Amino acid sequence: MSSFLNRLKKKEEPIIEDEPQIEDRIHWVSILQKITFPVLNNLAKGSLRKNMPYESTSAKGQKFSYLEAFARVFNGIAPWLELGPDNSEEGTVREKYIRMTMKAISNAVNPNNSDYIFVVEPKQSLVDVALFAQGLLRAKNQIWLNLPMDDQARIIRELKNTRVIAPYENHWLLFTSMIEAALLEFTGECDKERLSYGVSRFRDDFYIGDGIYSDGEDFTSGYFNSIVIHPMLNDILKVMRKYSISEGELLDVQLMRSSRLSSQLERTISPEGTYPLLGSCLSYRCGVFHLLSQAALLKILPRNIKPAQVRSALTTVLKKQFAENQNFSSNGWLLVGLNGSQLDISESDINTGSVYFCCAIFLALGLPASDLFWTEPYAEWTSVQAWTGQPIQKDQTIDF
Repeated sequence: MSSFLNRLKKKEEPIIEDEPQIEDRIHWVSILQKITFPVLNNLAKGSLRKNMPYESTSAKGQKFSYLEAFARVFNGIAPWLELGPDNSEEGTVREKYIRMTMKAISNAVNPNNSDYIFVVEPKQSLVDVALFAQGLLRAKNQIWLNLPMDDQARIIRELKNTRVIAPYENHWLLFTSMIEAALLEFTGECDKERLSYGVSRFRDDFYIGDGIYSDGEDFTSGYFNSIVIHPMLNDILKVMRKYSISEGELLDVQLMRSSRLSSQLERTISPEGTYPLLGSCLSYRCGVFHLLSQAALLKILPRNIKPAQVRSALTTVLKKQFAENQNFSSNGWLLVGLNGSQLDISESDINTGSVYFCCAIFLALGLPASDLFWTEPYAEWTSVQAWTGQPIQKDQTIDF
């Protein structure tokens, strides 16, 4: 572990009173390392299959769990990796993780490696190939462009192999669109029908209103809009607009819808760093704030929400769930649960690999340390303001 984590352990050293926000970023990076190192280090060494445990209520997902773990780790930390190395202490750590990630990818896509983890078997693999592709888009300069040509060719092959998978007529359509968006960005070519169809369904059929989509399943009462739908639409539409594909015109409206949902997510964080236990996928833990962190990264937070209050709220969430070791096995692997080993809270398709979706909270680390998100002082978020009797604005709906 780097000195980031060691620095936090030295309680006798006082925190600098006028710059507590610096400590927030140190916390984020140290927790990122604590969660991701076992996955990245083992895959880079070719020992992920050997050493990663499997915990689930079903045995069916084990063959997918290794790709799930890596794709979800990479997807969440990709914007941080994209900052690249520099001469700072964090930049040195980041350089190590860039090298480790590139080696992990090389092993993951090599059919001759013991840790070849791409399993193209309908349908579950589609989910995490899409998350992997999204990570590549988020770290194009530091990861994709620096991969050897053989690895790039193997990745392209794996992305195209998913075309044999027919997605469900719901949010799974975005997985095919994401993969085709990555192919378009990296090769200049794609299956335009698979790229556009899912986006058009969400544009024309699945939008309910007030920033919420429904794809025929009960994802309106939980966090699925934040976990998958909005972040994927945002990244897919950016590519579509870049290449002048007609559906790309939806991007501006989509970002406004994401801004609205991010304001609702900010309000769900209690003063203690807890949040309502609603809907499915609660074992993703703080990954339910995927969109809120992405909104900070893309600078689309509503004007009445300061970036610092989002940082302060998400820092409190991270400390609540990961400052101690209740969510880790003795070997450092994440346990299935919300706050400890709680297998009963998970769905049958959730396993050890799945829960690494918690890394989605780290997207905001893609903002440099000089950004206002990190440099502004601690700020109370909406629930803190409300429960201490301060004036707050009402929650206002949108209609577009």
